[in-house]
Amino acid sequence: MNHSIVEKEKQLILNEIEEKKWDLIMFLQQLVSVPSDNPPGNCKAIAEFTKSKLEQLGFRDSKLYEVPGADANRIGMEYAANVVAYEEFNSLDGPEITLNSHGDVVPPGTGWTVDPYGGEVKDNSLFGRGAAVSKSDIASFTYAVLALRKISDKLRGKLSLAFTFDEETGGELGPKWLLEHQLIQPDLAICPGFSHSIINAHNGCLHLEVKIKGKLAHAAEPFHGIDALEAMTDVLQALYTYRRVLAHKKSAIEGIESPTMVIGLISGGINTNVVPDKCTIRIDRRLIPEEDPKLVEDEIRNLIELNVQSHNGIEVEISNVLLAKSFGPVEKNSSLIQSFVNNAKLLYNEELPVHGSPLYTDARHFYEADIPVILFGAGPKTLLEANGHRADEHVKIEDLVRATKIVALSLYDLLKK
Repeated sequence: MNHSIVEKEKQLILNEIEEKKWDLIMFLQQLVSVPSDNPPGNCKAIAEFTKSKLEQLGFRDSKLYEVPGADANRIGMEYAANVVAYEEFNSLDGPEITLNSHGDVVPPGTGWTVDPYGGEVKDNSLFGRGAAVSKSDIASFTYAVLALRKISDKLRGKLSLAFTFDEETGGELGPKWLLEHQLIQPDLAICPGFSHSIINAHNGCLHLEVKIKGKLAHAAEPFHGIDALEAMTDVLQALYTYRRVLAHKKSAIEGIESPTMVIGLISGGINTNVVPDKCTIRIDRRLIPEEDPKLVEDEIRNLIELNVQSHNGIEVEISNVLLAKSFGPVEKNSSLIQSFVNNAKLLYNEELPVHGSPLYTDARHFYEADIPVILFGAGPKTLLEANGHRADEHVKIEDLVRATKIVALSLYDLLKK
């Protein structure tokens, strides 16, 4: 295509985003104002609002897909649904690209200096729970797609906006559910990320619950009991030794260092004067992309079982609570990544770094389905900078608009005839 024509069409897209800038900001404020804490995970109001808003914006095929209540309850949610809107162009022989973001959020917690549901704008930032993680990308992705309507006759293919509300509980009933039911059938996917980098890989996560069972006895005659806490102490010592060893295992993917492990929960005993007959811990083991989840789980199971063998009468039960697989890396020279790199350079004369992340996200569901996917969105350079999951969470207005422009131009590059 003639270079000057491309420049002209891209300028039309940018002009449209600038013209609708305050509508974009207001949409994010409205999203923030609808509580969608997960837990407890009743996201009916935010799902219904999102569908209604997309209809107002002219997405005639906007649909709300309810997940069966039993499935929602199984993962600890009160209500689960997904909202999908489709934008089809004149020629449908092109790719389908899914833009996925989530509207459920962690509860606000304490320490806020503003209303966590207020969407207040101050110091060139918009504040509120979900402002950075990840309601901002619902707004940004929506307005990126809207801007493409200015040159829709120049595009081919299909866009699907997939807004889900179970990311904080794993995404099993969000992106994974939509893919399994073929309600989206993308060739490429974009998930929430950061405005100043592209994430092409991330860690996985394994949660194990370990229950050790012994026998109750009075503390005055402890020899009649079997001390579960004593046995768990040996297990804990072995696990912490194992954790130190993990630091020596390095990922070859930039941005990802080593596997990690945290023992985040422990409970046991019934009173001070009773030999504890039960002790339970929860383990969080992060997996670098090079690791096999099954081998890692077997390694931990064997370590635990080995360290309870010397405790006669002890029983151990190990349960897999969660497995979120890692993803990537997606090739840096792929058309998906290069479109974002090129447009960031065009707009801001900035070379976007491409690297992995230690977090785990819904992007893994697309990767498991053999769909190339990246993380990019209206975020800061780091979650810490935006107070993600903390008090006074916020997104910079500049980053919100920046992400919308880069996403829109990159979609144009991937869909132009």
